[in-house]
Amino acid sequence: MPRAVVNRFSRSHQQSARTPTNEPKERANNPIFNTERFGQHILKNPQISQDIVDKADLKPTDKVLEIGPGTGNLTIPILKVAKDVTAIEMDTRMAAELLKRVQGTPEQKRLHVIIGDFVKAELPYFDVCISNTPYQISSTVVFRLLSQRPLFRVAILMFQQEFARRLVAQPGSPLWSRLSANVQLYAKVDHIRDVGKNNFRPPPKVESSVIRLVPLNPPPPVKFEEFDGLTRILFSRPNKTVRAGFGAKGVMQMLEKNWRVLCSINETPVEECNFNERIYTILENSGYSEQRASKMSVDDFLKLLSSFHENGIHFA
Repeated sequence: MPRAVVNRFSRSHQQSARTPTNEPKERANNPIFNTERFGQHILKNPQISQDIVDKADLKPTDKVLEIGPGTGNLTIPILKVAKDVTAIEMDTRMAAELLKRVQGTPEQKRLHVIIGDFVKAELPYFDVCISNTPYQISSTVVFRLLSQRPLFRVAILMFQQEFARRLVAQPGSPLWSRLSANVQLYAKVDHIRDVGKNNFRPPPKVESSVIRLVPLNPPPPVKFEEFDGLTRILFSRPNKTVRAGFGAKGVMQMLEKNWRVLCSINETPVEECNFNERIYTILENSGYSEQRASKMSVDDFLKLLSSFHENGIHFA
């Protein structure tokens, strides 16, 4: 379990109360915080930090989750608006610095810091998530947030620009992918702004972008494992026909195994047939046999998945 940080300090940290700022000058060049130890690049531009927070349209009653707060350049403006903030930070030095910035201020009691790995942490209830996300866990962050219950209202997230553009890509665009479809199955995703690398310390090697993620409420009544199983097959050959995708090595064997296992679980007789022909017949009848995944929408994938389910074929 992640270890919660309490808002108390050793004598060496006791200082007079100060008003929170976006980047204390005495620490701006401190090498202890110029680190990529956990893949963090601290956003140093206060105008961009404020813009990101503004895009969340926070309410005074909102509970906010922040992932990887670093030294708090997003946390401080969030605290000025929201009811409280839970920040999950892996680096104990960063966490201590963040807590020091709010020590003795009204914001101190409204900030809760958890030292630990977001991937493993037990998440509290939250209305909004705001994050300058460590890039190496981008995909994990998105899908963990989308699996969170109860649903949050909105997430404002910064990612590597290429990853962000794949999240918002539309069918027919070069960046439309399995990631795009799997995320848009559960959420509406919009591009907010780009952020140049020189706005970070240390500067990353890539450009960044901010996106807005709004979960669909209620979520679609489909198991993610089923949808992901289908898109995994189709996007293995996104520019070839759906029929060709199902002809890839191992696909038919996997589907037939799933089918036989399901028949056994349901105690239904296994109908002897040419399984490959059965699959191709379903594809033909669905109308998607000659379509290409690169141009199919989430609704198209759902309709195709439904056609398989109606014929007892499952992908997980």
